[in-house]
Amino acid sequence: MKLYILTICPEYFSSFLSSHVVRRAVELACGEVEVIDLRQFADGSFRHVDDSPFGGGRGLVLRAEPIWRGIQFVKEQAGSDGCHVIGLTPEGKTYHQQKAHALLGYSHIALVCGHYEGMDARVSCYFDEELSIGDYILTGGELPAQVISDSLLRLLPGVLRHGSAEEESFESGMLEYPQYTQPAVWRGQRVPDVLLSGDHGKIRTFRQAEAERVTREKRPDLLDENNV
Repeated sequence: MKLYILTICPEYFSSFLSSHVVRRAVELACGEVEVIDLRQFADGSFRHVDDSPFGGGRGLVLRAEPIWRGIQFVKEQAGSDGCHVIGLTPEGKTYHQQKAHALLGYSHIALVCGHYEGMDARVSCYFDEELSIGDYILTGGELPAQVISDSLLRLLPGVLRHGSAEEESFESGMLEYPQYTQPAVWRGQRVPDVLLSGDHGKIRTFRQAEAERVTREKRPDLLDENNV
């Protein structure tokens, strides 16, 4: 899987590109992230990628032409495989784990980061879809791009230890069961005895029941959505 991130702030990604999940995907040759500066597609010596909004108002809007050129560039790079273009916008559908699995079907994905007051609306017709990571305001799409990239790369074969991703929160439509580690007793709180028993059948049953309990207490909406 090749992920292209189109942004006016490529410096935001320096630490992300050196993170474990990205490095592991690259080492296994199963995933790659390329950060592309949209300014290289802007005209003029100053490479202006933004301007004031028509009709007045505060802030700046990303111009359509550099974004369109960036999209054409990544599509050419992807070649015959094609490139699935995602606009990261507040009005996009909320991203979730099931969507992450669906996106694994694409070999090339472009994540287009908005910034300031957003993007010129006329460029949206060049998106295959729009996604949001939640109903709150961020400075730009750079953090959502990292969130989505991380969630996809960690699902690629070999990036995580075998089976690690299968028992995590949201994979089964519920939260994950509580986890514990050493010491067995910490400040008067003891790890449940069944986890120390060595009986893997009982442990699986206990963890399933705990996952349902935690989900019912903290995210009952998940149970309603999955009719659990």
